[in-house]
Amino acid sequence: MGPDRQPPHYVNIAVSRETEARAAVEEVLRAIDLPETCFVLAFVPEGLNLDIVARALDEGAGGVPVFGCTTAGTITPLGYETEALLLLAFPREHFRCASMLIAPLKPLSIQSIAAEARSHAARFQRTAGWNRLALILADGLSKQEDLLVATLEAALGEVPVFGGSAGDNLAFEETFVLQNGRFHSNAALLLMLETDLEFRGLGFDHFLPTEQQMVVTDAIPEERLVLEINGAPAALEYARIVGCPVEHLSPEIFAENPMLVRQNMNYHVRAIHDAPGAHALSFLGAIDDGLILTLGRGKEILETLEAELDVKGPRDAAPDFVLGFDCVLRKLEIEQKQLSAPVSEIFRERRVFGFNTYGEQHCGVHVNQTFVGVAFFEPGRRDFA
Repeated sequence: MGPDRQPPHYVNIAVSRETEARAAVEEVLRAIDLPETCFVLAFVPEGLNLDIVARALDEGAGGVPVFGCTTAGTITPLGYETEALLLLAFPREHFRCASMLIAPLKPLSIQSIAAEARSHAARFQRTAGWNRLALILADGLSKQEDLLVATLEAALGEVPVFGGSAGDNLAFEETFVLQNGRFHSNAALLLMLETDLEFRGLGFDHFLPTEQQMVVTDAIPEERLVLEINGAPAALEYARIVGCPVEHLSPEIFAENPMLVRQNMNYHVRAIHDAPGAHALSFLGAIDDGLILTLGRGKEILETLEAELDVKGPRDAAPDFVLGFDCVLRKLEIEQKQLSAPVSEIFRERRVFGFNTYGEQHCGVHVNQTFVGVAFFEPGRRDFA
């Protein structure tokens, strides 16, 4: 954590920058007190052999369940990293967990997933005085997260759902979730958690809507592909509006000039991730014919990050730690603006740990270019008099 910062009390953090999979897993497992651990979250960088990672974690964890996913980068005690394996070990004294694999995601059966989720939650015995939440880790290339998170939010009722979509460091080839010693594609992982810690959900971006609005006039919704905007080829019209030659469109341009969609009174980012052939635009969230898109304008990202992470618990205390799901497009913009060092410093000060995603889940909505997190505080039952 650095010489002047205390590590969190209620989660155990382990990091390896080894490039060989088995060596990396052995290093992180040595840093964890497995007999005292309820479950582990593993956030796996691109480049490690996944079969070896899964096998080594399963063999080395001594029966402690390990869940996780592939990433587009991790948030470690040093802040943003690209090639670091990150393990978060949750102590059995303060956490209980039950997992459910949802597979296949595509085609997605709303009725069966809702029924399975309700049954899963009902079987998860309640502990008096403890708080309950759910985490979702999903294949970030499944294009099913919008329906999935809306279904789970409705099925689980008062249990809040937070999560992120797995990545593969912008290769956009294949992403995986980890359960029972195996990595699964075309799948999602639902984790029901109970904890005696207090917690508070976070969800924010740093964009304001402009006056510039566009209409999707031709789309392939199941592929999240927009062919036309305002009756013109989508990529050409987007490039014209943002003032960029179409051949210069890139993830950095998309990150700095996002599309926003209004839902109720709120705007959510609906991120573009590519401009494939014939001047189409490929999105990371749900799109459809007739959808109105609004061009977003960035606010000051450091100021926004500090203000939004400045959360307090029931006794006006700072979080013990924050579990973070941070969109890789935010990281790209931050790197483009040469702000990685100050952002990492903010994460270190706030004890934020997690991974860079291909999309985030919050309040029943799949969003992009957003930071979603769960801030955990001292247990409410303790007497601090």
